[in-house]
Amino acid sequence: MRVMVIVKATPGSEAGALPTEELLREMTAYNEALVKAGILLAGDGLKPSKDGARVRFSGKQRTVTDGPFAEAKELVAGFWVWQVRSMEEAIEWVKRCPNPMPNEDSDIEIRPLFEAEDFGDVMPQELRDREKQLFEEAAARNASRQ
Repeated sequence: MRVMVIVKATPGSEAGALPTEELLREMTAYNEALVKAGILLAGDGLKPSKDGARVRFSGKQRTVTDGPFAEAKELVAGFWVWQVRSMEEAIEWVKRCPNPMPNEDSDIEIRPLFEAEDFGDVMPQELRDREKQLFEEAAARNASRQ
């Protein structure tokens, strides 16, 4: 199963506080362990919401709101995407993570990603095949950019 591991924002991360060298070393070691275990698919930290934007959809209308956004606890500061055997395995890995916000309490949320088979008959095989092909093409293009 694939999961998204979401590092929740804090007042400090929203203020733009950068991690210490010590935390960067700890996170690098943690990411290395994830790679060696074969579960890390992607991951990154996010800049504060003041550098972002939101697009609200209402029917055919789109409204853009520039950051910052209120309620840091509802925002995301970073993420990983993992391939794990179970939610229990994901939880065990998160429990090993260095505190991403060492100067304040922080939360990490784990959410399963939808897989094509989760949609049952609503997603015909032709769409499943096309989705798979698109993501393979995207991965190949991204690999050639590096």
